[in-house]
Amino acid sequence: MSRAVFLDRDGVLVETKVLDGVPRPATSVDELDLLPGVAEACARLRDAGFLLIVVTNQPDVARGNLTPEAVEAMHLELAQALALDDIAVCMHDDADACDCRKPQPGMLLAAAGRFGIELAASFLVGDRWRDVEAAHRAGCRAVFVDRGYDEALTVQPDATVRDLAEAADWILRQ
Repeated sequence: MSRAVFLDRDGVLVETKVLDGVPRPATSVDELDLLPGVAEACARLRDAGFLLIVVTNQPDVARGNLTPEAVEAMHLELAQALALDDIAVCMHDDADACDCRKPQPGMLLAAAGRFGIELAASFLVGDRWRDVEAAHRAGCRAVFVDRGYDEALTVQPDATVRDLAEAADWILRQ
């Protein structure tokens, strides 16, 4: 069985704009800016034997504010920059009641099946309550990147950090 670090995209790997306390995702490759230390943190996790899999909600597609092609272009750029093993994306909104949109664990469970991942030995690094809850529902440990958004956690993470570099430090100590 493999171990993985599941990574939320916006606010963990790439910069987000925060409006009224709520993060807003990049809408094009031109807006896709890696956060400081992300490439190095990913390399350290990969060198330690973890698969790196992005799990990201992109509801702006369902809302008509973003095209699937724009999302795919951003993900191609991200995969090349970080040598990711996979990128799982949910383009639904809450009203769709799908099993892939975090906080549901569908993207993590599907990746575990595809890659033979032992979820109990894996981690999810995210910056929203949805990420922490999805990690717990999937049976992996949750590392919360606290960006100071105006929203409360619904369950407690296993660790709270400032960025992916600090998350990698914590994961590698486990």
